Amino acid sequence: MRNRKHMVAVGGICTTAIFRVPHIAPPPAKILATQHREVVDGMAISAACAFQKLGGQAHVWGRVGDDAEGDVMRRALSAEGLDTQGLFTVKGSRSSHATVIVDGLGQRLVVPFHDPQVDTSPHWLPLDTLANIDLLHCDVRWVDGAHAALLAARARGIPTMVDGDVAPRAVLAQLMPLADYAVFSDAGLLAYTELPDVPQALLQVAQQHSSHVGASCGAEGYYWVENGRIEHVAAPQVDVVDTLAAGDVFHGALALAILEGQSMRSAARFACVAASLKCTQFGGRLGCPTRAEVEAELQKPS
Repeated sequence: MRNRKHMVAVGGICTTAIFRVPHIAPPPAKILATQHREVVDGMAISAACAFQKLGGQAHVWGRVGDDAEGDVMRRALSAEGLDTQGLFTVKGSRSSHATVIVDGLGQRLVVPFHDPQVDTSPHWLPLDTLANIDLLHCDVRWVDGAHAALLAARARGIPTMVDGDVAPRAVLAQLMPLADYAVFSDAGLLAYTELPDVPQALLQVAQQHSSHVGASCGAEGYYWVENGRIEHVAAPQVDVVDTLAAGDVFHGALALAILEGQSMRSAARFACVAASLKCTQFGGRLGCPTRAEVEAELQKPS
């Protein structure tokens, strides 16, 4: 169905075990989990899954290990309808894993493992297939791949979005100027600008960017710069169960809404609702709502 919007997501990919506990105690401690899920995820991967579930067609480009886990990752994402032809097996490497502990307030402790010897070269990226893509979305976890894909997309006039999460400042300085939609997390934005205030930081970044600059701020909603002024959409209040992947769902939902031609205010509201509803469900990106659930929430009185 070519009438669906198509997005390529470039970034890290891993298998994540998620455990829910009443609270996270300081060590040494042993706490029994009340829930457990396993999911194939990653920042850009989770954004792609949200894009797909909400009505788009997502393609994922990333590196998997030369092991059985890499095959499991391919099958899991293919089963959800994503195009996984852009997953590349790095010979001699191990797939990434993560453990996430989610407490009773929905906050989390994330412990990832990435093979330190993995080849970071992006030489294998299927850049020619960008001709059939409506938007390229990258996270900041695989810098070489994101940089190569962003340059290729911009050369072809394809809109780009970068998830400006917390990362070394040099990484953000390399990737964020290549984004038509520089969509930070609040923590990533403040780390990038070394300023204490989100609106002030957005205005500073906007002076260096000719395109969209915004920040997803969790329960506080989304702030962005438009015509030199700060604009804001609030997030709906929800009972938070699990915040894992909420920012990623926001990115996927925002990308889809923009491609559908929604105004930035409408797109931001759509994305805030999708991310907020995700927070009511345990299981990271598996809690992403359906399009019908988002639309129903949007119809409720403000």
